[in-house]
Amino acid sequence: MSKKKKQEAELTLKNSINENIFQQLKNKKEELEKEEAVKKEEERVKKAEEKRIREKIRALKNC
Repeated sequence: MSKKKKQEAELTLKNSINENIFQQLKNKKEELEKEEAVKKEEERVKKAEEKRIREKIRALKNC
């Protein structure tokens, strides 16, 4: 296989689809990553609050 044909066969996704579609996919990926980060932070806060409540209950039982 010639070098030129080999290079044509190795086109990336970005080169093989419309630039607009590629940008939309990239934006969607970033949006999903942000949503995931928000969910993880909310879960962390929820677990911290639950731990605080359990510790408060445990302290009250020990009194």
